[in-house]
Amino acid sequence: MVLPVRRAVIRFVALAFIASSAFGQTHRGAPHRSPSGDVDPAILRVIEETPAIDNHAHPMLSPPAFASDREFDALPVDNMEPETDPLAWRPDFPPLAEAWATLWNFHGQPPLRADGQNQLEAARTRVRAREGKGYSEWVLRQAGIGTMMANRVAMGEGVQPPHFLWVPYDDALLFPLTNSGLAKETPDRLQFFALEDKVRARYLKDSGLPSMPKTLDGYLRQVVTPTLERQKAGGAVAVKFEVAYLRGFDFADVPRSDADTAYFGAASGEAPDPAAYKRLQDFLFRYIAGECGRLGMAVHLHGMAGGGRYFSIAGVNPLLLEAVLNDARLKNTNFVLLHGGWPYVREAGAMLQKPNFYLDMSQQALILPAHSLAGWLREWLETYPDKVLFGTDGYPFSSAMGWEEATWLAARNERHALGIALTGMQHDGEITPARARELARMVLRGNAEQLYKLPQGNGR
Repeated sequence: MVLPVRRAVIRFVALAFIASSAFGQTHRGAPHRSPSGDVDPAILRVIEETPAIDNHAHPMLSPPAFASDREFDALPVDNMEPETDPLAWRPDFPPLAEAWATLWNFHGQPPLRADGQNQLEAARTRVRAREGKGYSEWVLRQAGIGTMMANRVAMGEGVQPPHFLWVPYDDALLFPLTNSGLAKETPDRLQFFALEDKVRARYLKDSGLPSMPKTLDGYLRQVVTPTLERQKAGGAVAVKFEVAYLRGFDFADVPRSDADTAYFGAASGEAPDPAAYKRLQDFLFRYIAGECGRLGMAVHLHGMAGGGRYFSIAGVNPLLLEAVLNDARLKNTNFVLLHGGWPYVREAGAMLQKPNFYLDMSQQALILPAHSLAGWLREWLETYPDKVLFGTDGYPFSSAMGWEEATWLAARNERHALGIALTGMQHDGEITPARARELARMVLRGNAEQLYKLPQGNGR
């Protein structure tokens, strides 16, 4: 099947991925390798042998559900207005050839013509048929991943614990009123809010309600909290917000009385006053974050320059979250900034000072070459090494790069970057060899085990 998905998510002008940074496993489990010799062998051995916990990705279901799966994203937008694609998204991206060869035993060279694409799809189909219901787990093994946080609307065939842990979407809960005014702000948001309305309608139905509650109190008690509790009972370890595609991170501390006033009119369908509606969203975000803390779920936030020409890069500055992180009422809620906050990598690193703030390297590992990524990764490890998480953002980006290729390429590149950073720190006398190996395990899985209270171990 040729996926119809081409979501231009998290795109920005980037350096070329280094094709020679050949960390990865073959489909037969061959070891990673470091052709450039820039990673200490003892560190490399730990990186090779440690199955990672992937903090953020969008796995697809196993066959036969794979063919019709669209719940790998709450906003699987296919028709965003184009922006300048970075090199890693282009059909002639050289490392795709190695991913195809490793995963599918397909030896075409990018870019593929129509006949080549057909041959690639045939190779993929053969593997999916061979692996069947275990296909999604098979993809993890090829990338050396033991557990993946599955960012999905719902779990399903082949994407289940213990190898997949659920992270559902809750942006729809932030926008309970008529969103026609917000949808007019950009062409992309016109699509986004229509999709969010569908997710919210689903949550409303799951709550057993035929329509929106008349009051904010009713909305919180009958929709928001029950939805979060159902997600927790369904195995969710965190909830995800793509809110940066819909508005900025500037969540003010809003009195309940202001939120009550802003909610008024929801039942009648009146278009809310924009300023008042923002204050309601601000209140709801903190309320949801507080409930997540009570329930023991982390809050994940898309934190990087995003897809589409209309994405507000300024609005995703992690410093905008400082007021939320300083809120004593939310001290029991852990926040994870996904994608490492690029281009605000130092701002994101500084925010690690907050006890309940973490970040991962997902998506950056797919876009940026290992030596570039290793630069700020080393800064983070030199200051707050217990707050940095491994992640890929494996996603079905295009017919050339499915979630399988994206997962494999990102995992390989991120391991290389981690090895470079730790080798440099060891060489400069900042850490001992034993500490370097310990930090490798921490980033690959130990930090996630602590954050999500997962069983500790080195098994798959």
